[in-house]
Amino acid sequence: MKAKEKAKGFASLTAITHCFGLKRNAYYKHKNRADKRLKLEHQIIDIVRKRRKSLPREGVRKLTRSLDKEFVDANIKVGRDTLFKVLMKYNMLTLRKKTSARTTNSYHRFYKYKNIIKDLEVTSPNQVWVSDITYIRTIKGFCYLALITDMHSRKIVGYDISDSLELKGCVRALNKAIYQAKDIKKLIHHSDRGIQYCSNVYTQILKRKKINISMTEENHCYEPACRQAGMQWQSA
Repeated sequence: MKAKEKAKGFASLTAITHCFGLKRNAYYKHKNRADKRLKLEHQIIDIVRKRRKSLPREGVRKLTRSLDKEFVDANIKVGRDTLFKVLMKYNMLTLRKKTSARTTNSYHRFYKYKNIIKDLEVTSPNQVWVSDITYIRTIKGFCYLALITDMHSRKIVGYDISDSLELKGCVRALNKAIYQAKDIKKLIHHSDRGIQYCSNVYTQILKRKKINISMTEENHCYEPACRQAGMQWQSA
């Protein structure tokens, strides 16, 4: 009697599968596939965890290649998509680091000039030029764009693009701006405190042309000079 009372309210597996128009063996086939899949996932996770002990930042693509032998030895066929899905399910995907290029190095021996445009009212072209370097991401890496912008007109008056942060690119941009300018008698050149702009080669060009030199504040060496001046680039 007790056995009947316990069974009361519970349907048999045959009755349940019949409700869905299925047979008992369909349930067992599904369960077997699910068990095999779970076992496969655990095998994959165990292999990846061992690898991650020495290389914790290795992503899916590299893991697919580097663990090929381990998967073969374990008699497991694992493609990139399968590995991605398994790692995502178990929250084991690595976040890709955002790479960026550093364009300013203010730790150098060259003289750093004061900011003389801080409270200056800019009323005409060729009163203040703002120089800056930005990077452009390419398939092969980064290239660097040296820009000189007129603060009044917001137009680019000199530029140069190169594959390195060497001084030459900034010098070429400066010479191009000077060559194209009409009147630079009262001109101020403003930049950050990067080594390119503080170098003797660069400052001597400015001094020869009697261009006043201004630089960003000491605590803002990594802030782009254009942003400090409240500017946006505009092509000439």
